[in-house]
Amino acid sequence: MDTKKLRQKILDLAIHGKLVPQDPNDEPASVLLEHIKAEKERLIKEGKIKGSKKSAKASDTPHYQQDVPYEVPENWVWTTLGEICLFLSRGKSPKYSDTDKTYPVFAQKCNLKEGGISLEQARFLDPSTICKWSEEYKLKTGDVLVNSTGTGTVGRTRLFHESYLKHYPFAVPDSHVSVIRTASEIKSEFVFAYISSKLIQEYLEDNLAGSTNQKELYIGVLSDLSFPLPPFAEQQRIVKEIEYWFVLIDQIEQDKSNLQTVIKQAKSKILDLAIHGKLVPQDPNDEPASELLKRINPKVEITCDNGHYPVGWIDVILGDIFYHNTGKALNSSNKEGVLRNYLTTSNVYWNQFDLSLVKQMPFRDNELEKCTVQKGDLLVCEGGDVGRSAIWNFDYNICIQNHIHRLRPKGDLNVSFYYYVLRFLKEHNRIGGKGIGLLGLSSNELHKIGMPLPPRKEQDRIVLKIEELFSVLDNIQNALEA
Repeated sequence: MDTKKLRQKILDLAIHGKLVPQDPNDEPASVLLEHIKAEKERLIKEGKIKGSKKSAKASDTPHYQQDVPYEVPENWVWTTLGEICLFLSRGKSPKYSDTDKTYPVFAQKCNLKEGGISLEQARFLDPSTICKWSEEYKLKTGDVLVNSTGTGTVGRTRLFHESYLKHYPFAVPDSHVSVIRTASEIKSEFVFAYISSKLIQEYLEDNLAGSTNQKELYIGVLSDLSFPLPPFAEQQRIVKEIEYWFVLIDQIEQDKSNLQTVIKQAKSKILDLAIHGKLVPQDPNDEPASELLKRINPKVEITCDNGHYPVGWIDVILGDIFYHNTGKALNSSNKEGVLRNYLTTSNVYWNQFDLSLVKQMPFRDNELEKCTVQKGDLLVCEGGDVGRSAIWNFDYNICIQNHIHRLRPKGDLNVSFYYYVLRFLKEHNRIGGKGIGLLGLSSNELHKIGMPLPPRKEQDRIVLKIEELFSVLDNIQNALEA
């Protein structure tokens, strides 16, 4: 279930008057609009708010008769955002203090990408400049805050509540945030729903100004924004219904998250059982792993009394059963040779490859033996996400750079089994890098990594069972994301 689309569907129904039924006993929105107009005039006379210039769209004629974005119920009325606001403004450019942390400044990063509001990343106002900030700029419960500059963040909308202040006395917005504060007879939650809807987000996106790198949402666009005003009683019903559905959706998302965690844990447990010989039963007719190792690497001293693997398994180190080396350094001064495609760590993911961008560099003939990857080779990242691994299963060869280890079995092994071994070791922090800053995994460290060697036929049975179980879990995962 796509919960993001479901949320947008709820908002779409709400702003079209289709989420809750209309009540003919509700006071019409046209009367509500007159109340708001009277309230604004009173507050202007009392000097509590400032008068605003009349919007280009503002009119003394009914708003629902022509040029409306879409049809709304009969007792609704079209107006503009500016006409229902007591305060609609961008913030100011503050003077900051690096020492006094009393008065936070609300910036775009306070409107969190994943939802909600946080002042944890806020900078703080120089206390000597407080007098320059009038009372109306202090954020209040119900203020709708809209990011108004910057590609990728402009238009992000959140609803402010004074509980976000915690111990701070107040917060003020900087010049990259617009504040929408409506009249008392408007449910700010409905305004928030309207501006958060896909329809209005796309409208705002289409009406930005400025360059590609610095998009601007001018306050005039918000002020002139057509607004469908329901009766106040219906606003209350709509907001309550949105909250009801969003709580359910939150629960669905939490359940999805919990299930995703269970899937991840299940896969980890499957690998744990697999590499300890507990995923599939042993077959006494299988050739012991000691005999397999004698063929793979006759020089290795065989230790059968391992204590933590089944009878017939043995302990080995990676270097006993794999040839391994790294590719060519990217900063190599040698420019001779033939240009060839090569892989970097950015191309290698867990058992898959991103080949959308494959670079080239020259390789000499005497470099190709250790730098060429062929079908069946197991690749392990030395840098970046240290230990990330994938099997090259393509029918053509490619080269590697020096931050990738190429593992090639010394004999008859199921390479997929050892991919899963490395994945398990990585998940349990038993494979990693050393160093400061960019970690690395040296060939010597990789060589010494301990791992099990099961009988050859059991390797196959284990891989088949892992893939069978992972397929079921992946299907569940895909269903969650559909």
